[in-house]
Amino acid sequence: MSTTRLYRGAELSEEDFPVDGLRARLAAGDAIAWVDIDHHDDAALSAVGTELGLHHLAVEDAEQRHQRPKLDQYRTHQFLAVYGTTVAEDGSLTTCELSIFVTDRALVTVHDGFDMTPVTRRWDDSVVACDRVGALLHALLDVVVDGHLGAVSTLDDRIEDLEGLVFEDTPDVRRLQREAVLLRRSLSRLRRVVLPMREIMTGLARVAGLVDAELDPYFGDIRDHVVHATEWTESLRDHVTALRETQLTIQGNRLNLVMKKVTGWAAIIAVPTAITGFYGQNVPYPGNGEPWGFWVSTTVILGLGIWLYAMFKRKDWL
Repeated sequence: MSTTRLYRGAELSEEDFPVDGLRARLAAGDAIAWVDIDHHDDAALSAVGTELGLHHLAVEDAEQRHQRPKLDQYRTHQFLAVYGTTVAEDGSLTTCELSIFVTDRALVTVHDGFDMTPVTRRWDDSVVACDRVGALLHALLDVVVDGHLGAVSTLDDRIEDLEGLVFEDTPDVRRLQREAVLLRRSLSRLRRVVLPMREIMTGLARVAGLVDAELDPYFGDIRDHVVHATEWTESLRDHVTALRETQLTIQGNRLNLVMKKVTGWAAIIAVPTAITGFYGQNVPYPGNGEPWGFWVSTTVILGLGIWLYAMFKRKDWL
């Protein structure tokens, strides 16, 4: 299944026409076209490739999928592989591969599940006239990069929530560990998607005739967003690592505090144990068989126990 649009003189003149007549429609000097193809529709992709003279290696890349984000230069066109991103409720990152062919007169997109509605809406509402392929490509890449920024912003919010969980009095350690690992995995995937975009945007700026003087500030804005998303992603990856280290440090400190208290109470209990154990020997001792002997030993036990408790409390051992 494919979706098509034809622009003439910056105005939308035709939609949903068959791809077989694409070359004839582009014969007019002021016509540009957009063709959107589901990546399962190999027949439509092959037909568009024939109509526009797309390189067979680029067509194979679009068919095989799972390409790394890249920009390939061919004699008559460029091939881009980029990824749209969304974050699920559990913090996992979902990516959608988008293959893009850029010719002088046509923009071809191949994907499986990427929502093109925001892109077409931007074309309809854009202040930049859709009279050249560069204008169509700008809106498309702008939506893709905005998705990257939205994903990293969502992950940032989840990290802040996780940070609050770390400093709770009784944190759920298993949940904290699970979410920290999930967030780090999502950030690693996002980094693999976002980082190559800097090279892609730089390469597009060098394509002759694609980015003119009017479009250059708009593509520059996308490059700034790419840099922002990249630096933000790197910062969050370090933040998650630091958060995990902080959680382990707090957990270790709490364990030390528990051990300190257990040791203090063991010392207090050791005093009456030692005294009663000593008097339990089968030998005569002062007060043996006398009531006052019992009260003396009891007083010594209580006195030493209270003294040890006060000393440990003063030293913050309890």
